[in-house]
Amino acid sequence: MPEVTRFYGIIIKVFFGDHPPPHFHAIYGEYNALISIESLEIIEGDLPNRAQKMVIDWAQMYQEDLLAMWETQEFRKLPPLK
Repeated sequence: MPEVTRFYGIIIKVFFGDHPPPHFHAIYGEYNALISIESLEIIEGDLPNRAQKMVIDWAQMYQEDLLAMWETQEFRKLPPLK
């Protein structure tokens, strides 16, 4: 599963060929969440509130890039949350 970015201990990954809907994985310590690229809602799993807010803030900035990556299955690194 390619690592798209990493910030504040949070790792964002996209697994190509994964099941729909388009989503990415956010991993923070023992927490793991699948987040819909289109709605930016957690589909499965959980994250602490602060980590969830940072992930959603980041995903809002790169939502189009994430969706394009999912659709084309062409991996590229994205900048971290600053």
